[in-house]
Amino acid sequence: MARMRIRSLVLVLSLALAAWLGACAARRALSRPVETSPGERHLANLRQLTFGGENAEAYWSFDGEKLVFQAREKYEECDQEYVMNQDGTDRRLVSTGRGVVTCGYFFPDGSRIVYASTHESMGPSCPPKPDRSQGYVWALYDFQLYTARPDGTDVRPLAPAPG
Repeated sequence: MARMRIRSLVLVLSLALAAWLGACAARRALSRPVETSPGERHLANLRQLTFGGENAEAYWSFDGEKLVFQAREKYEECDQEYVMNQDGTDRRLVSTGRGVVTCGYFFPDGSRIVYASTHESMGPSCPPKPDRSQGYVWALYDFQLYTARPDGTDVRPLAPAPG
């Protein structure tokens, strides 16, 4: 039973990575252009999609129409998961708004997303921030994997906690 869950998880994460790689190559965002340095040979046609807050770990849907990403708005204590259109419109919270969230991906058919959250395993509050006095570190919280529809409804645990 546990082996089957692990295989399922590996499959979902592998498909999500493949989607991200394919969609990034296939689609360019249509929001605000970003200037590059004169002589830049590697980056072109850059577009800025988010403005304000802290934004990270964004991945394209398989069809390249939507982006799922981790962000923390000024009014939020913890990172949460959001989805928006490829041009930056229709931005919406898709995680629960509780705990800390990371690593969202679309299912291949676009019907669901998967992300990790601490909202059940560690409670609805933000876990303590890591000590960054010696530089950047990534905290290893007790994350649990969840799936949800791309509009944030029908949240379901993918596997039992602790994760």
